[in-house]
Amino acid sequence: MTLLALAVAPGLAISLLIYALDKYDREPVGLLLKSFILGMACIVLPLAFQAGALLLGFRETGGTLLNTAFFAYCIVGLSEETAKFLVLYLYAYPKKAFNEPFDGIVYAVMIGMGFATLENIAYVGQYGFGTGVARMFLSVPAHAAFAVLMGYYVGLAKFIPQKKHHLLRKGLLIAIFFHGTYDFFLFTGNNIFLLGAAVVTLIFAIRNAIRAIRKDRTLSEKLYDNHYFSEDDNRGQS
Repeated sequence: MTLLALAVAPGLAISLLIYALDKYDREPVGLLLKSFILGMACIVLPLAFQAGALLLGFRETGGTLLNTAFFAYCIVGLSEETAKFLVLYLYAYPKKAFNEPFDGIVYAVMIGMGFATLENIAYVGQYGFGTGVARMFLSVPAHAAFAVLMGYYVGLAKFIPQKKHHLLRKGLLIAIFFHGTYDFFLFTGNNIFLLGAAVVTLIFAIRNAIRAIRKDRTLSEKLYDNHYFSEDDNRGQS
């Protein structure tokens, strides 16, 4: 029970934090829960993709840095971030409640934390308490940072239709880039410098994620002050 709590707590804590930050026009709890659950469910796609890659002979440590980079970016980063992106775009993006740019971050984080929580349960169950503690400060926040960066651009895409496809691609590619870079250093991290590089990558991702959150929350406050959300509610009731 302690291990399960350790595995679940980080994802839930980050989800609650994002929910609290969305104070001007909070999303329906039901949609957030469904996004979280779909984030857990979508882990099937990268698992299948990565299993296929392993059958074809691709490995985390493929003998050369190029092979390791390919596995980090094109197998792990690509499959995991694309799975989360598909849930965000196909499920959350069309919802009427998705009515401001910050919602892209909110839904992306819920999906990402669902994904990370299920992944965390598997890792902690297999490797134990120490792994749970390490992932609490590294892997789960990494998934959250990647989700924020993706969600920021997906949120912009919905409200800048003339740049929709460009912004959607940018959000996905940035998430893949940071995810792949972080994993690349971990996969090759047989010394303190490479492990340190992974941590530095995570710090950059978190720093950019915080900036994205601040930008969208500032916009949310302006929309709230201009009665945008009350007008939106009135349109929904008419």
